[in-house]
Amino acid sequence: MKKLRVVVLMDEDLVPPESLDGYSEEEVLQWKTEFDVLATLRDLGHEAIPLGVSDNLGVIRKNIVEWKPHIAFNLLEEFHGVAVFDQHVASYLELMKQPYSGCNPRGLMLAHDKALSKKILAYHRIATPRFAVIQRRRAVKLPQRHVYPLLVKSVIEEASLGISGESIVHDAQHLKDRVAYVHEELKTDALVEEYIEGRELYVGLLGNRRLQTFPVWEMLFKRLPEGVPNIATAKVKWDPAYQEEIGIETEAAEGLEPATVQAITKLCKRVYRVLYQSGYSRMDLRMTADQRVYVLEANPNPNLSYGEDLAESAAAVGVTYEQLIQRILNLGLSYRPRWYG
Repeated sequence: MKKLRVVVLMDEDLVPPESLDGYSEEEVLQWKTEFDVLATLRDLGHEAIPLGVSDNLGVIRKNIVEWKPHIAFNLLEEFHGVAVFDQHVASYLELMKQPYSGCNPRGLMLAHDKALSKKILAYHRIATPRFAVIQRRRAVKLPQRHVYPLLVKSVIEEASLGISGESIVHDAQHLKDRVAYVHEELKTDALVEEYIEGRELYVGLLGNRRLQTFPVWEMLFKRLPEGVPNIATAKVKWDPAYQEEIGIETEAAEGLEPATVQAITKLCKRVYRVLYQSGYSRMDLRMTADQRVYVLEANPNPNLSYGEDLAESAAAVGVTYEQLIQRILNLGLSYRPRWYG
């Protein structure tokens, strides 16, 4: 295997230390992905260096011109503090003719705009919860066909930012209150969608043209209090103490018929393609008691931490974490954007 120069792009506040020694689990969680990817690239024999980025593309250009990396491993999730601006960083890498890992700019743009991605899915007759967008500084007005309960969240933010138990609303007043929270606290438009009761499923995908899907994965809530919805809130995703309290576990989904697994796999590949994704992704799904499957979101460049859903589901079919990182690297090197010809 050829030794590569790999610049790992990350938020400047998430550049990890050289060692985990002396850091608490809570501290490590903030930059675990960055640490795991850097350490694994080095274990694979590559020359990998971190590059912290915040609001200056010049640092990327300087590294490309002076160090001449073979590839940029893109772990950026925002630029200028704006989640959707990561697509522009990928565009900049393409303008610099710099190979990079992960999703292309078009795929990032389509997936990050949840309303736009839902419109595309609806056009292709792919089941997704009915929805409406309430723009900032606009009155709450929904189509007459809407039915409570509804789920209210940001139309662009990722990682469950702003999602809590209060995000599910059952009447007009709570709907207005939650929309106001999204507008005022998150400072984005609000996405109001039909709440689907059911199992929380995930499917990881890897590839550019030829796609590999990993086993259908499920988030289980083994000690969830009665009346509390099983949704992946910010606390569920990022609070280890709360995860322990309500018994959060993720594992291969059990009890699915082979035909159901095949249909889900086919569905996820279709979503990946209609949203122009590349590199790697994770599809978030809901399956009702009568086996209807809804696509909630497509997540390009999902969490790559060791032990998280994507890595665990890959390991279930014999793809080690080291192999996963190397394959993502290889996909970045083999991806051909439009400028390449």
